[in-house]
Parts: sequence; C-alpha cells; structure tokens
Amino acid sequence: QVQLVESGGGLVQAGGSLRLSCAASGSIFSINVRGWYRQAPGKQRELVATITGVRSTNYADSVKDRFTISRDIAKKTVYLQMNSLKPEDTAVYYCRFQNTWAGGDYWGQGTQVTVSS
Repeated sequence: QVQLVESGGGLVQAGGSLRLSCAASGSIFSINVRGWYRQAPGKQRELVATITGVRSTNYADSVKDRFTISRDIAKKTVYLQMNSLKPEDTAVYYCRFQNTWAGGDYWGQGTQVTVSS
C-alpha cells in the first residue's frame, strides 16, 4: 500500500507563494503518474498539475506559468511550487499517485491553501 502525506499549505496574501510537498511511504516503484488536484468549497475536485515517469508535465490552464510541479524520486516526494497566488486558488489541495497501467490509485488527505485578497 502507498500512503501520501501533504504539507505546506497555509494562509497567504494574494501575489504570494507557497510550496506544497507530498511524501509517499510504501512501495511506489509501479507509480507512473503523480499529480496535484484541488477542491474549492461547493466545487468539484479538479486537476491542477501532473508529472509522469519521464517528467512530462501537464497543467490546468488556470495555473500555467504560475505553478510548477516537480518530483524527487529518492525522497519519494512530489512538490507543487505556487507563485503569484490568487484568491481563486483557495482550496484543499490533494496529491495523487497512480499506476495507470495496472491499477493503483492513491490520494493524500489534503492540505488547505487560503489566499486572501
């Protein structure tokens, strides 16, 4: 089993930055996609960014050029650097590790990000 623990959320003013971390425990050798998702109050959970095993990245249009996803294989950690934060970025952010070939879909417990105007 894979367990994921997010950290780094908090309260920040608009225009500020935060760096989220998601540390995995357990065997992740079969994980090929790592990602960040978010869910704002009253809204559906949405994709923020993903990174594959070959470091191919994908971003939601709303965060392109502001957020950067990265990973450290040795530390079994994925990061989300968030710059130029906006109030509309306020949400609970979740990390997700997937094995899209053979199944396996793991979520963290979420970390709150609040951006004040």
